[in-house]
Amino acid sequence: MGPVLAGLLQLLALIGALALAYIPLGNYMARVYSSDKHLRVEKWIYKGIGANPDTEMTWPAYLRGVLAFSAVSVLFLYLLQRIQGILPGSLGFSSVNPAQSFNTAVSFVTNTNWQSYYGEQTMGHVVQTAGLTVQNFVSAAVGIAVAVALVRGFARSRTGELGNFWSDLVRGTIRILVPGAAIAAIVLVACGAIQNFSGIHEVGQFMGGSQQWNGGAVASQEAIKEFGTNGGGYFNANSAHPFENPTPFTNLFEIFLLLVIPFSLTRTFGVMVGSVKQGYAILATMATIWVGFVSLMMWTEFAHHGAALQAAGGAYEGKEVRFGVGSSSIFAVSTTLTSTGAVDSFHSSFTGLGGGIAILGMQLGEIAPGGTGSGLYGMLIMAVIAVFIAGLMVGRTPEYLGKKIGAREIKLAACYILITPALVLIFTAASMALPTPPHSMLNPGAHGFSEVLYAFSSAANNNGSAFAGLNANTDWFNTMTGLAMLLGRFLPMVFVLALAGSLAEQKPVPATAGTLRTEKPLFTGLLVGAILIITGLTYFPALALGPLAEGLAS
Repeated sequence: MGPVLAGLLQLLALIGALALAYIPLGNYMARVYSSDKHLRVEKWIYKGIGANPDTEMTWPAYLRGVLAFSAVSVLFLYLLQRIQGILPGSLGFSSVNPAQSFNTAVSFVTNTNWQSYYGEQTMGHVVQTAGLTVQNFVSAAVGIAVAVALVRGFARSRTGELGNFWSDLVRGTIRILVPGAAIAAIVLVACGAIQNFSGIHEVGQFMGGSQQWNGGAVASQEAIKEFGTNGGGYFNANSAHPFENPTPFTNLFEIFLLLVIPFSLTRTFGVMVGSVKQGYAILATMATIWVGFVSLMMWTEFAHHGAALQAAGGAYEGKEVRFGVGSSSIFAVSTTLTSTGAVDSFHSSFTGLGGGIAILGMQLGEIAPGGTGSGLYGMLIMAVIAVFIAGLMVGRTPEYLGKKIGAREIKLAACYILITPALVLIFTAASMALPTPPHSMLNPGAHGFSEVLYAFSSAANNNGSAFAGLNANTDWFNTMTGLAMLLGRFLPMVFVLALAGSLAEQKPVPATAGTLRTEKPLFTGLLVGAILIITGLTYFPALALGPLAEGLAS
């Protein structure tokens, strides 16, 4: 079997598995967030944190809950790293320095999971399990909660109430993420991923010297890392490491994990607003972009010119032989089109155009299908923009799901789509203009610029993957990427929740002959076009200086 055919068959198998999970998981999540009953363990948690799960919140109260919980999480994770040297199970590692502690704490709380350190050489068992793994669960639950609040804004009328943040947070964690990750961890252990709390030990002789590895609760962290679209790896090689991702099956299984919740949330959306066809329209938009990007990535990696690449059958540099070019291409696109950030290959080693596809995937806003929750609310914001554009074309007040999109709503949506590109471009420009940051670039010219552009695209869009080659463990990059992650996560949430509150207060308007049918293929095409055009106009100059220049020159 040729490598191209193998890649296509893996893609078809992945699509089939996602299709099988779509309806049951989507319906289950809709029931979770629509139920008025609480599990016993949930009641214990509510009592412990002093929250009343039955109290409805307006959008400012919901936002205060998100920000307060996230602030406490950042502080806890920061302090845990700073005292690591005196904790049991630290494996002899010292406390993490302040700049890196700040960067890592912000990274995992914002669901970014950007790592400027070697995991197996920096973090002990307590920080990995009680700190990083816990945030893998709750940061994902926060994203889903905000998405559900926006869905309620569309579904409800004549009220400013969006549900209860604490209830949504706990339910998402206890009823969705914990059981799903537990099942995934068992599968990974059965397939060879490690799960232990062993210390550092030698694993053999290599080139005249010994090599040391430490064990860890790897399978359990790997499961929620993918299922919650997090991405932070136990080892520096991330999902290319055989302890995290031992076989071609586990590689495909991990891709499935990182895609299944974001895609299935479109079904949840359709059920909660009372029209599954609306969910299918959003799903079709996400799937069209995802399949298109996977196809382009496979083409660039398999068909790139050059005698060495053609003789090898593809661009194998930086890719695991046990996965191959096809599976690595699917993983790269899936991880950059979601907010996962996990990698099973080095994106810096992709062809110039292939690296550009990975960067562009993040710059779309990671909405196809995006992260757990963040992908859905990002796509719904783009849907609001699309119906506004359609309204301008026909001279009619735009409507979406029976809600009028007026001046307030479009201003909030516009602020949402502008904030992240501003962060990416401003921080990238500052890093290239100042004298010291460019010294972190391993490569000169267009590829070196791509390293910096990738870093801030990853940070501001809460992705977390790295282009490799950039030394990001400096005070500048630790601080600036940390700020980009914070602002890129929580400023958009402000606009999302404000929009949700505005929509929930409206009285639904009946559909008429002039209403845009947003469940039809025409709207899907309009939405895909709006996403690509807006992103292209925003980032084309920066992409032209980096990956496009490199790709056309090679």
